[in-house]
Amino acid sequence: MFRNIELLVCTEDDWQFWRDVRIAALTEAPYAYGSTLGSWEGAAEERWRARLRSVAYNIVATLDGAAAGLVSGAPEGDGSVTLISMWVAPFARGQGIGDRLVRSVLEWARGRGAPVVRLDVVSNNGPAIELYRRNGFVDVGPSSHCEIEGVPQRDMVYRFESSP
Repeated sequence: MFRNIELLVCTEDDWQFWRDVRIAALTEAPYAYGSTLGSWEGAAEERWRARLRSVAYNIVATLDGAAAGLVSGAPEGDGSVTLISMWVAPFARGQGIGDRLVRSVLEWARGRGAPVVRLDVVSNNGPAIELYRRNGFVDVGPSSHCEIEGVPQRDMVYRFESSP
């Protein structure tokens, strides 16, 4: 059966849509985030707008019109990009949503001239680690960032090939 996947770039004017999907992500997969549901679910409109202003690239994926996942790309001072806030809704897993979201960040980062894209992933999230590996990321060791609920994170990196 053909499934319609769309990727929507969110700006601060889309804060309610982004909020609803992000709350779903924090509710369903709290083990995957440094942020907590408690720190965001009652947040005021301005905080949501500020989040969308401060992170340059914010995408929500829909599957047959239903919100199915999200991801963000954050430029760093060294020219690299960090992939953050990745999530795919349980009903959409295995449908190619994760791959599309990851590739959207990679394409965006390449367009910015980023030499690498980095991410942190909790070390016990096998499906996420496999998603990133499948899309060209390499595990480069333990993360220097915090543990999430006592589980250490891994650093993964995607390196763009240099032009001759």
